[in-house]
Amino acid sequence: MPHHTEPQHHDAPVALITGAGKRVGAATARHLHRAGWRVLLHCRLSRETAETLAGELNGTRADSARVLPADLNDPDAIAPLVDSALAAWDRVDALVNNASTFYPTAIGATTGAQWDDLFASNARAPFFLSQALAPALAASGRGSIVNVIDIHADYPLAGHAVYCMAKAALAAMTRALAKELAPAVRVNGVSPGAILWPEGEGEMDAALQAQILASVPLGRIGGVDAVAEAIGFLITGTDYVSGQIIAVDGGRSVWG
Repeated sequence: MPHHTEPQHHDAPVALITGAGKRVGAATARHLHRAGWRVLLHCRLSRETAETLAGELNGTRADSARVLPADLNDPDAIAPLVDSALAAWDRVDALVNNASTFYPTAIGATTGAQWDDLFASNARAPFFLSQALAPALAASGRGSIVNVIDIHADYPLAGHAVYCMAKAALAAMTRALAKELAPAVRVNGVSPGAILWPEGEGEMDAALQAQILASVPLGRIGGVDAVAEAIGFLITGTDYVSGQIIAVDGGRSVWG
């Protein structure tokens, strides 16, 4: 009788997803994992939920998910995070720059610390992670970077000038790196609209939520899977798209 062994997954591609402990990052990890990828789950404040997600994914396929904690606001954390990512399975085929900080910064009261905080997670860390991982992504033969931007990079949200500026920088980076890293690495972005309401300090009141929904032609928030599916398409569904930013916003950007 032939001896059957568990399928080996040592050749499966690897994605590093920042901010993977919850919301869009977690949905993206699940989406890529279902497609056969191994996932590296970066987290900062969501260590517990990231570990739970890793346990869930590893329960489906052994040693297919690992958690990598790091504070992306710390410039000195980038190199150790990249080293840990490459040490996990000796490759990284895709980088999803999803981790983000969001809160209002009123003109007249914005501080330098708020500027540094919002630009660190939304622009600086994605750039330096992309730079550090570019050689590994190029070596993979299928290298891809997807940046999670925001429609407010193009259509600013009142009271959130610094956040919008940081996301606009990320959009510019997406197009610039698509040129600089071609042809070995494709670089794209997704620009979510009303997907989930913000939590914590950036939480929106009911009146602002209603105002936003009134400007969405589809009349509803999209849910995290809508963004995860767009990210998955850019990584696995095409090999001839680069330098593009897909709005996942229920048609809201049509209205401006």
